[in-house]
Amino acid sequence: MSSNKKYWKSVEELNENSSVVETLQQKEFAEEIPVDEFLGDKNSLESSKTSRRDFLKYVGFSTAAASLAACEGPVIKSIPYVVQPERIVPGVANYYASTIADGFDFASVLVKTREGRPIKIENNELSKSKGGVNSRVHASVLSMYDANRVKRPMIEGRNVSWEEFDREVGSALENVSGDMILLTQTFASPSTTKLINEFSEKYPNVRHVVYDTVSENDALNAFQSKFGKRALPNYDFSKAETIVSVGADFLGDWQGGGYDAGYAKGRVPKNGKMSRHVQFESNMSLTGANADKRYPVTPSQQKAVLAALYGYVAGGSSTSDLPAKIDDAVVKAARQLRKAGSGAVVVSGIPDANAQALVLEINEALGSAVMDTNNPRMIRQGNAEEVMQAVEDMKSGSVGAVLMAGVNPAYSLPNGKEFAEALAKVEVSLAFSMKPDETAQLCKFVAATPHYLESWGDIQYTASDFSLMQPTIRPLFDTRQFQDCLLKWTDNEKSYHEYIKETWSGSIPSWNTALHDGVFKATSPVEVGASEASGSINVAAAASELARPSENNGMELTLYTKPSMGDGQQANNPWLQEMPDPLTRASWDNYLTISKADAESMGLENENVSNGGLNGSYANVTLDGTVVKNVPVLIQPGQAKGTVGLALGYGKKEGVQEEMQVGVNAYPLYKNLNAVQSVTIEKAPGVHEFACVQLHNTLMGRGDIIKETTLEVFNTKDVHEWNSVPEVSLDHVEKPVTSPEVDMWEGFDRSIGHHFNLSIDLNACTGCGACVIACHAENNVPVVGKSEVRRSRDMHWLRIDRYYSSEDSFIDDLDKKENISGLGSSLSEFGELEEPADNPMVVFQPVMCQHCNHAPCETVCPVAATSHGRQGQNQMIYNRCVGTRYCANNCPYKVRRFNWFNYAQNEEFDYHMNNDLGRMVINPDVTVRSRGVMEKCSMCIQKTQKTILDAKREGREIEDGEFQTACSAACDKGAMTFGDINKEGAVIRDRKEDDRMYHLLGYVGTKPNVMYQTKIRNTTEA
Repeated sequence: MSSNKKYWKSVEELNENSSVVETLQQKEFAEEIPVDEFLGDKNSLESSKTSRRDFLKYVGFSTAAASLAACEGPVIKSIPYVVQPERIVPGVANYYASTIADGFDFASVLVKTREGRPIKIENNELSKSKGGVNSRVHASVLSMYDANRVKRPMIEGRNVSWEEFDREVGSALENVSGDMILLTQTFASPSTTKLINEFSEKYPNVRHVVYDTVSENDALNAFQSKFGKRALPNYDFSKAETIVSVGADFLGDWQGGGYDAGYAKGRVPKNGKMSRHVQFESNMSLTGANADKRYPVTPSQQKAVLAALYGYVAGGSSTSDLPAKIDDAVVKAARQLRKAGSGAVVVSGIPDANAQALVLEINEALGSAVMDTNNPRMIRQGNAEEVMQAVEDMKSGSVGAVLMAGVNPAYSLPNGKEFAEALAKVEVSLAFSMKPDETAQLCKFVAATPHYLESWGDIQYTASDFSLMQPTIRPLFDTRQFQDCLLKWTDNEKSYHEYIKETWSGSIPSWNTALHDGVFKATSPVEVGASEASGSINVAAAASELARPSENNGMELTLYTKPSMGDGQQANNPWLQEMPDPLTRASWDNYLTISKADAESMGLENENVSNGGLNGSYANVTLDGTVVKNVPVLIQPGQAKGTVGLALGYGKKEGVQEEMQVGVNAYPLYKNLNAVQSVTIEKAPGVHEFACVQLHNTLMGRGDIIKETTLEVFNTKDVHEWNSVPEVSLDHVEKPVTSPEVDMWEGFDRSIGHHFNLSIDLNACTGCGACVIACHAENNVPVVGKSEVRRSRDMHWLRIDRYYSSEDSFIDDLDKKENISGLGSSLSEFGELEEPADNPMVVFQPVMCQHCNHAPCETVCPVAATSHGRQGQNQMIYNRCVGTRYCANNCPYKVRRFNWFNYAQNEEFDYHMNNDLGRMVINPDVTVRSRGVMEKCSMCIQKTQKTILDAKREGREIEDGEFQTACSAACDKGAMTFGDINKEGAVIRDRKEDDRMYHLLGYVGTKPNVMYQTKIRNTTEA
């Protein structure tokens, strides 16, 4: 059967007597609309004799409606060009290929500009070496319009000209006594490497130290030891038949991320086959949530798991002190790896060089075609030992100058306070910075740098894959690139643009072609330092070391990065702050994730209050005398017992406006740049209020939300057994809900013209959230802030619901109960049945307006503000809407949003929309909605109409795949397919006719134009 599981969004739902859940099931809006603010005294209004008809007569259809609903926005006259810039046509978008390379995120992108303004980031489909654009990259366009940027060079806090800055810095560098440390991010740029070498020739005392905020140092060391090159192995998960991951969140930011597109290709059943994914981890991660089988294990157990895997696969034999259940899981995983052979791969996120060496050996023994060491990744180059040594040298006084580019060590180093004290001893301190951050505040010289959309650059992803960065707008402020400064200070008169062209001359056939495409294959024109493979890691000894039982006196902490915030570079980006975490569904926060059992033993609590908001305890986290105080605690189903998790990237104060100074700084716990630490946890006083949306807009109490089955059932059973069509009674005879006989609507012929449908494949969706931010950017979706999100007033047009389920089906649970024998069995197995939160299965389901052909919202709108278009879209006419919210109450999918306030140009909502700079990101093709109206997904009607008009103007037919929505274009996983079902041969037609297709809440009979593909899990053991 496909739907024999109980799905739940929140642990609160497991409480059968919860008044909170009951209230939210019955009540669409947890809080009353503040009508007294508009209409005077609320009590007198309620006691009046005015009927609903009179209310609509005097308010809904009169000039007073404008006061109540505030439908009419201000009119701003456009200003014509006096001299039109070349290549810019008003109203027509231009696209430029470019690259983001901020040291943490590396991706080739297409930048959409309107009238010279970058307004949207999209995937560059020509890029094959790196996965698609994640949520942070989509949001990066807003970071360019940040009013908190450093706008010009500064010396000791005063603004200066670049001439004075060059003069003062040049003089200071000439007179430096001692070493000069150049501390930079990973640039992965051949031209920058060449330029730093030339700078080092002029100043022989320069020492270049590369610092990755989130380190991959152990994996780099292991690869360098075996292959003689400081790089990372590359993986193509689309080739994988069996994937075993030990603590690697490879669908997140592990080793630079970008692996999710390849992974998704192998997860969609084709010819009866799909990959099998087994995950061992402590935190519930995005990768673990997508696994077929997940085992919660502590970080110390992960080492033993990997050592045992090595023994079973490559070492011939293995013994371990692991619990029997985990050891059995390792044996089964090893059997599957051996069976898959070259189609198998093992990956690990354990921060230990021995562990990373074992991964290379296991994959080599398997002959894995998934792992590629001949074309390794170059986007992580940091050296943790050199970074720590640099701080020690600064403390000793042997360093005369420190130049920093693309890094913020005063915030992100675990010994940030020591670094700040050491920096005060350095004679010349210079920060190349885009923000007045913690490090820039401490430096004598601050060089204002541009955003990547204002910059030139070249990036090396792998040994043979490169991309170019080009400016898409003139610099907004008086800024200069780090590389242009080095050119100036080495007496080179070239611009960095000319320098890049010169570097690549002779290495690529055509500069213009490379710049147009954004990506190209080549051999680097600059020699990167390489050494002979040292083989310094003894693999047999490494396996023995990992298998040795470890002594941990406290809780094991695993530090991680969220899909929204990453390493914290974009902490001042409200789009990212408001994006709910895929797993916890909380925004505007980081928090200590902990298992239910551990939370109960420590007296830590979570509680849902009457309006659905989530409250939690505080805890103090201590590591070797370092205490991070008042960390909010969130009980996370699936968290391994004895472990806790905490996200990096939060708690920034400098260069961040007050509303976004949220969360706690976890970097002080990142000792030795190691993500796993042994800490002590103690409860702290107070209650934290989370902005958690897990109970908002809920579909609780309804069936057929998620349809799911196994690969075996999918291959062997009839479709009606695992994907049955809901039936309703007609004259006491059951009829399919899709039958015209049970249809109360009079439809019209939709076979003429375009008819748009959207398909969402639950197997391919990883829950990453890129579509959420893409929708935000394309449709001018407002940010409402933490307080409003907590009140269920988040405005996202697209949400990704996260559902948990018990690991076993109801039938298996009953069998287990019936077969319990003896007191010992009873105590253990009944306990397992009572704890569905220990290790739940997870499903992600994107939900937006379903654009129902039989839309319940359309029949209840008293002013015809919502209606159905000929092309299948459910449309909103904002100027008609008076904000009755009847449509939201009548929508079974809970996808409509009410504008409680004016969010743009309102001091109460200061999220980059109160100044001309922030408003430059607005898409002019989409109305900025005003207070008092309902809004929701439009299926990007502006994009579909542009495609139709372009084809009409060019006198051609529209090709399949041309029609796109923001979400479908953003999803490089292939989870979202958009198109015209009236077009012969269209992919969307295949999706609609596929056996896995079903409609959300299909039994309601709304006949949506959005469809879902049933979730299939590969439960087949070798």
